[in-house]
Amino acid sequence: MLEKIDLSRTVEKEVYKQAEKEYGSKLGMLQRKLKEAGIPVVILFEGMGAAGKGIQINRLIQFLDPRGFDVYASDCPTEDEIMRPFLWRFWTLTPEKGRIAVFDRSWYRKVLKDRFDGRTKKKELTEAFQDIRSFEKQLSDDGTVIIKMFLYISKEEQKRRFKKLEESKETAWRVTEDDWARNHDYDTYLQINEEMLERTDSEYASWNIIEATEKNYAAMKILKLVTKRLEDVLMQHEAKAAKEEKKTSEEEGAALDTTERDSRCLNGVLSGVDLTKSLTKEEYKKEIDILQKKIEMLHSEIYRRRIPVVLGFEGWDAGGKGGAVKRLTSHMDPRGYQVCPTAAPNDIEKKHHYLWRFWNHMPKAGHITIFDRTWYGRVMVERIEGFCSEADWRRAYQEINEMEAHMANAGAVILKFWLQIDKDEQERRFKERMENPDKQWKITDEDWRNREKWDQYEIAVNEMLVRTSTTYAPWIVVEGNCKYYARVKVLRAVVDALEERLR
Repeated sequence: MLEKIDLSRTVEKEVYKQAEKEYGSKLGMLQRKLKEAGIPVVILFEGMGAAGKGIQINRLIQFLDPRGFDVYASDCPTEDEIMRPFLWRFWTLTPEKGRIAVFDRSWYRKVLKDRFDGRTKKKELTEAFQDIRSFEKQLSDDGTVIIKMFLYISKEEQKRRFKKLEESKETAWRVTEDDWARNHDYDTYLQINEEMLERTDSEYASWNIIEATEKNYAAMKILKLVTKRLEDVLMQHEAKAAKEEKKTSEEEGAALDTTERDSRCLNGVLSGVDLTKSLTKEEYKKEIDILQKKIEMLHSEIYRRRIPVVLGFEGWDAGGKGGAVKRLTSHMDPRGYQVCPTAAPNDIEKKHHYLWRFWNHMPKAGHITIFDRTWYGRVMVERIEGFCSEADWRRAYQEINEMEAHMANAGAVILKFWLQIDKDEQERRFKERMENPDKQWKITDEDWRNREKWDQYEIAVNEMLVRTSTTYAPWIVVEGNCKYYARVKVLRAVVDALEERLR
């Protein structure tokens, strides 16, 4: 494909200056409108070495308000980044609504440089491409505009630029042995890039090939492409806003149909849970002591073996999540785990993709992160309370499965616990908390209000369990009417999973 590109294209200086004047002023105006509309934008630059990515980024951003964008140079990952899934560092840098993020190289390193150098193994390649496509689609579906530029120059032009850079002490450092190796095997590296372009080109994140031999031509083409794309996005946004009132009315009617249609889930996974299971206090003390000692040893071993662990806890209010987490962590080294309680998103978190705040807390290799409530709020509380659209929460099942798959591909052990109690037991625990001054803080008016929607939540939970329990991130339903039984089951599940991984 790339060999058919005409790299001899040039533009007269006067023509370039005129285009710069026309499209540059438009770009500044579009940035202001994007901010008002709350639309995030990602612009990334990939391409052959010495193709001029830095120069073209500088030319593009001169028309933007520097208070509204960030530029990230994403080359060699740090040691901390290496110890996490490769998309982690890019998830944490995704722009909030109304801002622009510009990437000088990006998440494609995994399937380009690392592949060429042999760091990305053949068996990892398919997973890496799938992870990248999923990442871009999730951002796009959430409203992020993704504009991808591939700057292309010939082998001879690249060699000429490398030599020119080496002639000056101020720029010689920019040319490395790896750069020359890729120039020497230019055809091989070009083929790797072509496969990347083919496998990651999509309607929501398409590639733009930039003929980069002549810098003015490349700059003019980039400026026109970015301006046109943002104009189209704003036109679509305005058309969508004009229909919003009608659409909202239609969705309200559809929501009633959805509740009736999904009522079949009432007799789902939860209806088969045996809540009579219990342990005596003596049995509990014996079991918990054995399991906590095992946890202590296993925690040390997963740290030594650099295995990340993600544990998610969901369940009914007063279901016993806090008690289970406390018994789980009591014998762990506090330097090697983090407990993340999840409340309603704050103002900053609301400006990002709903998964962004969870990605910020994913553990590095050898560490454990325990989420007390998780990303599954999207398909439970946000679904029931109307904090997101039906399209949003229905799409979330696949998004969540893909996120967990990416963590599993990076070697993480993932377990998710649903602590199940019945409605009578919940009421008993609520009243007990209200009567105990030391526990009154645990009960709120919202907890009582949620009880009124028990049946709706049960439908949502059943669907969640069915759609998101996978071999790499299984749901474990914990019979929770007896706290002793529940705590032991949680610890035993964690012990079994870690022992299995360490075999």
